[in-house]
Amino acid sequence: MVKGAYMDLFLKDFLLNVLIISSPFVLFPYLYKLKNRLFYYRLLLYFVFALSMIVTMCFPVKVSGFNYDFRSIPLTIGSLYGGSVVALLLYGTLITVRFFLGGPENVVYTLSILPTFLLVYIAIRKFQHASLAWKIAWAVILSILIKFITLVLFLTFTNQLQLLFNKPLHTLTTYAMQAFISGITVYTMEFLNRHYHMQEEVVKSEKMRLVSDMAASVAHEIRNPLTAVRGFIHLLGSPGIQPEKKEFYKNICFSELDRAEHIIADYLSLARTDPELLEAIDVNVEVEYLSNILLTYANFNNVHLSVQLSKGEAPVTMGDRYKFRQALINIGKNAIEAMPNGGTLELVTECRNDTATVIIRDTGSGMSADQLKRLGTPYYSTKEKGTGLGTMISFSIIKKMHGKIDVRSEVGKGTRFMLDFPQHKVVSVI
Repeated sequence: MVKGAYMDLFLKDFLLNVLIISSPFVLFPYLYKLKNRLFYYRLLLYFVFALSMIVTMCFPVKVSGFNYDFRSIPLTIGSLYGGSVVALLLYGTLITVRFFLGGPENVVYTLSILPTFLLVYIAIRKFQHASLAWKIAWAVILSILIKFITLVLFLTFTNQLQLLFNKPLHTLTTYAMQAFISGITVYTMEFLNRHYHMQEEVVKSEKMRLVSDMAASVAHEIRNPLTAVRGFIHLLGSPGIQPEKKEFYKNICFSELDRAEHIIADYLSLARTDPELLEAIDVNVEVEYLSNILLTYANFNNVHLSVQLSKGEAPVTMGDRYKFRQALINIGKNAIEAMPNGGTLELVTECRNDTATVIIRDTGSGMSADQLKRLGTPYYSTKEKGTGLGTMISFSIIKKMHGKIDVRSEVGKGTRFMLDFPQHKVVSVI
């Protein structure tokens, strides 16, 4: 029974030490982000491993009459990853904390542990460029040697070397556990390093892909109208061309140049989606303005325009009025263009709870679930000659205004855009 109670206590203390040693992993994402800022990286590394080492020293494992702890593990791992400066600070912290904890023979202990610093210094130089297997080996061997050399020297100086051979099986068990924990700790740190490095590479490749796609898109979109202009300029230079044809070719050139200008303007708008001016926007007024803008275009496409404005409290939000108009006009024009055979476009405003809502509903061709998922992403458009930038810019403007976008669509039945904005409370001053 006594032996069983002793093993339970030993296991409890052991697991507590394992938990303490693994605690620095919580801060590992911050450590990784600071890798290129060496001073702050080393400072944080020292802090987490010094704290781990101190707490470990406060909860030792009782073995063969000795109070063992796993202080050499955070000392070793922190030194190997932090370098000689961090190692020196950790050694100084260990000696200082041991003194305040009331450890016996502090001067003797200091003389016993200092020779291991030379081993740590040598290991640091080899560790940085070693393979994973060698890194684990260095950590295991070094953590065992630090504990073993310090203990042997300490017992020799205090004439207690015979205690080293008291219950050797228990002593070897602690060394085996220490080796296991050291190896697992290094493996976990290397795994996390690779994981975050891969995440960085994925982000970089995604950015490069987006830049490449944008460059290709710009080249493609601008080349089309310029090719047309080039061809018609050649025709304009042909001898004996009739004045009517000259005027026709000239109008096409201007039309294609206008198209190129619109494409460039879309790209510039994409780079300037931040609201330039914050002001209270009466959503009813803006939707009425939108209906006036779209009316001619709707009539031309045989589309009936229906407007229903909120009758109760006025829906008011905050943002850049002209950007807000741009977003609504883009969505409204797309809705009209989705009804090539005519239909109905509904513009509705509502004010409910703390939300100012704009609903734009059409009876057009609608979109499939796959098209809905891609809506608002770069370079995707349901139109044959569209760039997808208009919708993307509109979505960006709405999100910058802290708005929410809900799009529902069914193929052959139409699409509904519901735009929810935070309601701005107008305070009247008497």
